[in-house]
Amino acid sequence: MARDLGAEGARLAEQGVRGLGLPPTFEESFYRHGNLPEQLRRLFAPLRPARIDEDALEGLATQAQVLIRTTYLMDDAVQQFYRALARADLGPTLVVRRPGEQVAETAQVQPPGTAALHAVKRLWAQDWGFEAVLARLDDTGSVALEARPTLLLPGELA
Repeated sequence: MARDLGAEGARLAEQGVRGLGLPPTFEESFYRHGNLPEQLRRLFAPLRPARIDEDALEGLATQAQVLIRTTYLMDDAVQQFYRALARADLGPTLVVRRPGEQVAETAQVQPPGTAALHAVKRLWAQDWGFEAVLARLDDTGSVALEARPTLLLPGELA
């Protein structure tokens, strides 16, 4: 799985760093099963990339973040996550972030791992913050986003 987690994931695995890597397919599954691409497309439909109304974008970005945080994962994915988290034994506190990025969420780990799962979703929701969406619109003319790996690391590595 280290190859699915980018260069940093591979490097951490080689160094024997405890952690749990969620491949991009985990996030893709979340979006697909929650029908999020269609919901987000409809939400952002009023925006015109050639002339962005930043006031409107601010409210839409907030709604998108709430949508990500409140959409559920399929039961199988949740159980798979809980089992992997228990096997990873990351300690009482963990840090959730993207490989190569400093922005992170933290969580206290208590079985089954609900707080850790919520931290993952909070991190994913940051992709829909005002600045992140504006940057995508400026760079690509679209709010679309590619799924990326997510790392869960022991809190002492933060």
